[in-house]
Amino acid sequence: MAKDTEKLIRQLSLISFLMANRRPVSALEIKREVEGYSSMNDDAFARRFYADRAELESLGISLQVEKPAEGFFEAELYALPPENYYLRPIEFTDGELAALRTALGLLDGEFAYAEPLRLALQQVSWGRPSPLEEVDATSIEVKLAPPGGGREMSQRLAKIETAISRRKTIEFSYYSLQRDEVSDRKVDPYHLVFRNGQFYLIAHSHERDEVRVFRLSRIRGKVSYATKAEHDFPPPEDFDRRDYASRADWQMGEIEGTAKVFVRERIAWLVERDFAGYGTLRKATKKDGVSGRGAIYETDYASGRQLISWVLGWRDNATLLEPEDLAREAAKRLELLRERHSGKFRLAKTVSRPAADGNGRPRSTNGRSESVIRPERFARLVTLAGFLIGAAREDARLPVATVLDELNVSRQELREDIDVLNVVNFGGGTYVLYAEITGEVIEVDPDTYGENFARPARLLPLEAKALVAAIDLFGDHLPQAGLSTARQKIVAALGHDPSQEGLEIAPGRDDSKVVRTVNDAIERRRVLELHYYKENEDEFVKREVEPYQLVSGPEGWYLGCYDLGREDTRHFRLDRMKEARLTRRAFEPREGVEGRLDEQEWLVRGEVGSAGVARVWVSPERARWLREERTVVEELADHAVVVELPYGSADWLVREILKGVGDLVVLAPEEARESVHDAVGGG
Repeated sequence: MAKDTEKLIRQLSLISFLMANRRPVSALEIKREVEGYSSMNDDAFARRFYADRAELESLGISLQVEKPAEGFFEAELYALPPENYYLRPIEFTDGELAALRTALGLLDGEFAYAEPLRLALQQVSWGRPSPLEEVDATSIEVKLAPPGGGREMSQRLAKIETAISRRKTIEFSYYSLQRDEVSDRKVDPYHLVFRNGQFYLIAHSHERDEVRVFRLSRIRGKVSYATKAEHDFPPPEDFDRRDYASRADWQMGEIEGTAKVFVRERIAWLVERDFAGYGTLRKATKKDGVSGRGAIYETDYASGRQLISWVLGWRDNATLLEPEDLAREAAKRLELLRERHSGKFRLAKTVSRPAADGNGRPRSTNGRSESVIRPERFARLVTLAGFLIGAAREDARLPVATVLDELNVSRQELREDIDVLNVVNFGGGTYVLYAEITGEVIEVDPDTYGENFARPARLLPLEAKALVAAIDLFGDHLPQAGLSTARQKIVAALGHDPSQEGLEIAPGRDDSKVVRTVNDAIERRRVLELHYYKENEDEFVKREVEPYQLVSGPEGWYLGCYDLGREDTRHFRLDRMKEARLTRRAFEPREGVEGRLDEQEWLVRGEVGSAGVARVWVSPERARWLREERTVVEELADHAVVVELPYGSADWLVREILKGVGDLVVLAPEEARESVHDAVGGG
């Protein structure tokens, strides 16, 4: 029998034995009665029992310890009070459960925490109709850009989550893009942040003796514990976990200074709404030495390059003023863009064509089956035990297909889980249950099961974080009401906010009032009137649209709709809508619109065959960064590369090139190259 299976049987048997006994028990009784301990010598038992207690505590299940009175030498006594194991009932409304069920349906296979979310929903809806039944038809469709990393990424997340919870120092190999090298790292993990489709670990680096940010996709190989100790470091006293989720891209890292940016009146409202949390905004005066009406935006920065990228992306509507050296660098970068898009751009000799050879960056996939994280098997076994006991109570045979679907396991995994539960006992050979797969049903012996697993267990830390992460990921974008109140109830039941210790979802930047209006219009099939800022063309436009769906992508949320003025499908970013007004005009869904909207997924997935494709040169200094995100089609002798950049409009492409601050150069098509030249003030 595998060691991890032995441990699971031992821990489940320990829980069952303690809960079956109404009194505290000694370590001697535990060693004698609990499956897995009796064959150990005293030293081995002491080590294993201590380790099992620590692991159960990290899962949210704490044993109660009664210490002997002073002067007595009796051993400690152990118990597991019901409140330390069973989940405090959470009285969800039907609307709240429906919203959570919709969230799971939309996230399943798309988000790395979909599997823990599945089990958490089983726990919080215990005794009610399954939350995993087919989701009712909804007038909204939400699609998420798929996460990468596959099973290896899932294993890293699980290990890091546990390390954060147990305050364990971890070790791993890490690829640094800045230095283009892989080196060993030893860190104290503090927090996880999910932003722009990527997971980031905030941790104290032993090598640098400071807090650093690590992108999980750049970790190589396995993550391992540095020691066998129960805890390796104390809780950090001066570290604000939530600070990192609410930072701008240019603030991820150690802060270097404060910058001043002039923003013209045209976009000041947008900067105030979306970026005021990262700095301060005040009205510009003559003393600031700027021409035109606008505002001065002051913000701390950790990466000057990222800040310059943000400023240049606004074209003429933003100018970096201070510090002087950063302002000079921004001007230099703008001139570099102008120079590299004037006349013919000369390339170094091509040394290889990776895409043609089949080893370029692979195209995006739908992310299913490889991207989900497998939760702790402990949680799955406890949930399965509840299913089986429930069937035994009703003297019913449980369909195998139902269990496979609700636990998202294979038939072989189900057989293995049942085999484990069949040898979990209360002590003294009294087993918790006996179940057997017979054809397409599971039969449970009604005479052997106990009541211990007949109620929902406490949410494991990973499950609790999955629930809160799902809620935070959607925010107010789902049409159903109930996610925010469900979150409040979960946090109240747990006694703490899971996003403060582990994974936190970076907040979005769109307007809640706009989101509510858009959702209302989608559900009621009503025409929307949009007051929209076209960032790429630097103008405000009025649009009347028939709204169909919301789409979530790396840059934010989009409304997929039919533009009545253009008589074609379009995607509009929610955070660029200054106003959305519901009209009285109803509409009937147009045939083929949803299919055409799907073809525009280049907005959220980056690569799709129906979009235009630009050939873009990437400087040797930035080539490593673009390799992570784009298909490399040519390797050049000077270590620069040529990548393919899909785009739906020249304006969008121009903005992406400007944000590349001179390190990206359009080679083809020629009209896109000219558009960049015009945007940077070329003659």
